[in-house]
Amino acid sequence: MKTLLLLLILFPLGGAAINGVLGRHLPRRVVEIIACTALLCSLSMAATAIIKIGGESFNFVLFEWFRAGDLSVSMSIHFDALAAIMALMVTFVASIIHLYSVAFMRDDPDFVRYFCYLNLFTFSMLVIALADSLIFVYLGWEGVGFCSYALIGFWYGDPVKATAGKKAFIMTRLGDIGFGVAVALLFTWFGTFSITHINPQAATLSAGSATLLTLLILFAAMGKSAQLPLTTWLPDAMAGPTPVSALIHAATMVTAGVYLLMRLFPVIQQSPQGMLVIACVGAVTAFYASLAALAQRDIKRVLAYSTMSQVGYMILAVGAGDIVGGMFHLLSHAFFKALLFLGAGCVIQALSDEHDIFKMGNLHKYLPGVFWLMLVGALCLSAFPTLGGYFSKDRILLSTFIHPGASYKLFWALGMSAAFLTALYTFRMFFIAFPNRPDGRRSSEVKPIPRFMTLILIPLALFALADGLLNLPFGMGKRWLGHFLASVPGAVVDMNATTGMFLGMAILSASLSLLGIILAWFLYGRPKTVKEPNPHPVLSSAFYLDAAYRLLVVRPYQWAATLLWKKIDEKQLDQNLESFGVSFNAASVVMRLWTTGRLSTYLKAFLVGLVGFLALFVGRVTLW
Repeated sequence: MKTLLLLLILFPLGGAAINGVLGRHLPRRVVEIIACTALLCSLSMAATAIIKIGGESFNFVLFEWFRAGDLSVSMSIHFDALAAIMALMVTFVASIIHLYSVAFMRDDPDFVRYFCYLNLFTFSMLVIALADSLIFVYLGWEGVGFCSYALIGFWYGDPVKATAGKKAFIMTRLGDIGFGVAVALLFTWFGTFSITHINPQAATLSAGSATLLTLLILFAAMGKSAQLPLTTWLPDAMAGPTPVSALIHAATMVTAGVYLLMRLFPVIQQSPQGMLVIACVGAVTAFYASLAALAQRDIKRVLAYSTMSQVGYMILAVGAGDIVGGMFHLLSHAFFKALLFLGAGCVIQALSDEHDIFKMGNLHKYLPGVFWLMLVGALCLSAFPTLGGYFSKDRILLSTFIHPGASYKLFWALGMSAAFLTALYTFRMFFIAFPNRPDGRRSSEVKPIPRFMTLILIPLALFALADGLLNLPFGMGKRWLGHFLASVPGAVVDMNATTGMFLGMAILSASLSLLGIILAWFLYGRPKTVKEPNPHPVLSSAFYLDAAYRLLVVRPYQWAATLLWKKIDEKQLDQNLESFGVSFNAASVVMRLWTTGRLSTYLKAFLVGLVGFLALFVGRVTLW
């Protein structure tokens, strides 16, 4: 098992290392084969490991990194049911994205750099999923941060894209401060960095300590998972290549924060106040992002705000104490969101890099394969009854509703409202972009794309449709995922909900989804000319959150930096140093008059110095 897990992590790292060192000297096809084979091999290791785990957990140390006194930091692995599910999802979705990228990036000259970073991105996420030492987790955490910066700003020749990469890097670093402080406190209080040693001792924490740790870990998750208030980097992250967007949104970056909360759930569980804050952040973000998605024109930005909203549901599940529901939705979201992003990539390439949904239309005729794949993704995102995404979202809403406390009823109402809005904005995007309409695209305006780009998405579509079977509340395979995760600390297989409550929630959730789709059809779906609307300024700007950051944070920082630069640095420090230099120069000019090389001049100088010294000495004695 140790060899299996070691290979699971090392295959993507090896692919990145080989292409990073030798890629420039290898043909394109060889670079692509190395990158894709590394992921497929890692996927096979993950599949084998999940079969072998059998409800057990495995811990082992790869190597000791360093030792200082009583402090020992090792690169250690903890493989349990939660890590097994996460590793399988990451490797599967990343493998599809790598294969898709072969066709998508077929004309890009920087393919070596692209595939190197893509492999490294997957390796970093696997480290987060499997590491037991918090220091090891932190390395993976920073690894995905660096790779996201490199890939979001991949086309750095464009200043807008380069700025988007820097923005993602800086904003996620804010959350990393919280994680770093939490790691330091956990070591101070428990004397270890090992998650498997910290979780069993979590009950010994005081209420205040548990709340502080919970808020710090939540702040870290806010950065990586783009939850309020650290959300503004994610829409701009659409500047990167579309497969990168799929990888960030479906399998790596944004799920890292949710996974960290689940991994340290025994610590979080000790603070009801902290869990209330987590649930509040998740519910408010889910509702906020759904409203913002209603007014977006860029097809990728619609999906970006959708990711914020869906991750909000996962955060809400953790706050409601249901990590099984959170993991269930994380899996469902990975499949249908990767499908939607990669399908959007097909559309964007076919329309010569067009992102505006109001400049699409008639794609049903010219891209029929993409049409059906996007329809599957849209139905799953909308939680259409019985399809993937329906059962996972329904479980989260139910667990929130039955949680004691009036606040959770409010969070449930926000979640329900977001579910309706999700169906509305998803099919707004779909009905504007794909069905036939008089002002839509002509055949001459739609370029052919490689057939492989659509064929490779079929497995994602099948998993997106059927992933609800993983945790059905009835019938064959009843709650399989819940039983598989039962050994994970804090996991609850079955919720204490009556049959009537369960059926009522299922019917209400299904009704909201259908109502949103029907309303989108009446507003956008009937064949007609779609007028470009005047964008709603509040919704299209996501409630001016980015503008607020520029006003309250960026401008004061720029003002302070300019003040320190112009007034303090240049006018004070620089001028004083320059004056000091001028004084030395003047003194040296005077001293040069005495350095003539004549003995008589030196005797005169000696006499003057001696007289000055004696005068000073006599003066001091007299004063004394």
